[in-house]
Amino acid sequence: MRFLFPICFLFLCHFLPAQDSTYTILSLDKALTENANAVVRLDDMVVELFSKREMSIKLTRVVTVLNKLGNKHTHTSIGYNNSIKVKHVQAVIYDAFGNEMDKIKRKDFRDVSAVSGGTLYSDSRVLYMEYTPVQYPYTVEFTYEVSTQNTGNIPSWYFLDGFLVSTEESKYTIVYNAPGLKPIIKEKNISGIDVSKTDVGNKISYKASHIEAIRKENLSPSFGKIAPKLLVRAINFNHEGYDASVQNWKDVGLWMHDNLLKDRGVLPEATKEKARSLVKGVTDNLEKAKLIYEYVQKNTRYISVQVGIGGLQPISAIDVDRVKYGDCKGLSNYTKALLNAVDVPAYYTHVESGRDKVDFEDDFADLGQGDHVILAIPYNDTYYWIDCTSQIHPFGFIGDFTDGRKVLVITPQGGELATTASYLNEENRQKTSASCSLNSDGGIKAEVLINTEGIQYDNRFYLEDKTNDDVIKHYKNYWSNINNLSVKEHTFKNDREDIVFTETVSLSATNYATKSGDRILFTLNVFNNNGYVPNRYRNRKMPLEIQRGFLDEDELTLQLPEGYQVEALPEEKNIKNEFGAYSMSASLSEDGKAVVYKRSLFVKEGAYPKEKYDSYRDFRRTTARADNAQMVLVKSNP
Repeated sequence: MRFLFPICFLFLCHFLPAQDSTYTILSLDKALTENANAVVRLDDMVVELFSKREMSIKLTRVVTVLNKLGNKHTHTSIGYNNSIKVKHVQAVIYDAFGNEMDKIKRKDFRDVSAVSGGTLYSDSRVLYMEYTPVQYPYTVEFTYEVSTQNTGNIPSWYFLDGFLVSTEESKYTIVYNAPGLKPIIKEKNISGIDVSKTDVGNKISYKASHIEAIRKENLSPSFGKIAPKLLVRAINFNHEGYDASVQNWKDVGLWMHDNLLKDRGVLPEATKEKARSLVKGVTDNLEKAKLIYEYVQKNTRYISVQVGIGGLQPISAIDVDRVKYGDCKGLSNYTKALLNAVDVPAYYTHVESGRDKVDFEDDFADLGQGDHVILAIPYNDTYYWIDCTSQIHPFGFIGDFTDGRKVLVITPQGGELATTASYLNEENRQKTSASCSLNSDGGIKAEVLINTEGIQYDNRFYLEDKTNDDVIKHYKNYWSNINNLSVKEHTFKNDREDIVFTETVSLSATNYATKSGDRILFTLNVFNNNGYVPNRYRNRKMPLEIQRGFLDEDELTLQLPEGYQVEALPEEKNIKNEFGAYSMSASLSEDGKAVVYKRSLFVKEGAYPKEKYDSYRDFRRTTARADNAQMVLVKSNP
């Protein structure tokens, strides 16, 4: 519907008085509305560094929202705490023709805690605008000014807001009042946009205009990897009263260790005695760490607080010990303190979390990288990684939330970049074994065994905590290719030591196979039929990225119904290429009463140029077709 807006408004403008507002939809270039849910008309930030202990940030952001999917891009909220003061905030709403409809002043903004259920973080708050659109398009002009004594985390800048959002004009300015306050700026992915830079006197300015929306493509890199942006870092700054001068990651880590983490690991003597009693008689550091980790999992709860709003400094271990909850910083620091009490070293570690793997920049040491904290435990010349916010993950298993990416490990000697545990290709394994019987009406009964490891374990082990009804829903969705599925029984085994999850499922279904006269058509891949085929693009723009590889292995023994024999089996298939491999075979048992089906699909992690996308799509289209291969049974004596 959004493509009808220009026509509708050209028609309506004959019946409306002329508008001179900048924010009328009629002034928008059509190229900016194409493939867009919203258009950022103006994004203008001015950062002023008055001294190492005083910084102000002023923002004017104007967004025209074209449809409901664009609402999230108004960004009409601002977080604050004891260190960040909001001096001004306001929003003005305009209709499609630039007529002012509403003005929302500070007193009309909702002022709420950024954290629910955690008094330790009572100073972390958010001001946000409540607005329900009555029509589209509409425009929001959002302005604010904040001041802070923390000058180490200068905002970075994105010239585009995300996929399916365009930008009409973007400005970013930094003013610094002394040469020692001048920050370092790293430009990323800006070669393809119309951007200009000035660096004169004590002011650095960037200006970009007319940046068209980017459509997200299947298996493309994440927006953060391709977005045109500026990374900004301070060299000389202050944070929470601690002065700093940093040139590299070693400096950052040393400053954090000696200042932000100093004295935060103090515990009551009774708690330290409790920790020592937990590991009594245990001499191996890794075994000690496991026991402490399990204690934290059972005795604390996690409260989400963003690193930005909640600050960089963790709540003291003694406070977390008292209330039994904390955010990622507090729980990691608390666990580190417990480990220290039993003489196990552990290092506080900053990481950028999420399913997309985002690395810390090797050559750009700033406080803005990382939104989560985990622990690194050194053992036998390697690191074991634990996420202290998880109450369910096994020790040493971090899943796809923080896997395979560069992180900042903070040691007493300073910061170092290290890569977290990676679950590569065949390590993300699923093995499905099934014994199945087919009746003459096309119904089946089966016993299915599924073992998962690596990231595939991470995708399945949560089932053990689900209700029976939710488990049944899961299997009906997972095996949506099976008509009239009935799950009779299921059991789970979670091997937290070897990190393997085992599912045993008894099931039946009617009319799975298709009857055609004296014949039965049966799709042999019953329990892991992967019909995924990537989208087709006539003009692919993005590179191909397969973030995580996997290996699926399947074996089915199918007992044939009485009075039927095999008329045709699918041809054996073997494929091997740069993206992975696929094999499939079906054979008749020696006694002629069963068919044994074996299948394997391996997809490799990797990054490829866009020209390779069609080849990968062809590979997956071929494997999907092979997964639907059928055998034909015919009555022995029709």
